[in-house]
Amino acid sequence: MQSEVSTLFGLNIYTDRGVYIGKVSDVQLDVSERKVSGLAASRLNPEMFDNADRGVIIPYRWVTAVADVVLIRHVKDQFKKPEEIPEDYNISSEEEQ
Repeated sequence: MQSEVSTLFGLNIYTDRGVYIGKVSDVQLDVSERKVSGLAASRLNPEMFDNADRGVIIPYRWVTAVADVVLIRHVKDQFKKPEEIPEDYNISSEEEQ
């Protein structure tokens, strides 16, 4: 199926579990392959991204459907940085319990 790339602009992006990701602000193209390689997302969900005030590129291989919205595979914890482990945290004392 072929469609105009411009139809993607402004669409909301959700995971397949219904979690809002952001809004399509641009499209990344692979000119040599003549296909879309990624979606630039802005207005990001701050609960999903550490850099919600910036933007991210969502790889197009994650996209599962495009219609009135863009659906992608659920990517929980894909973009958030893992919680920092406190310096005084001792793994061996945790294993002994």
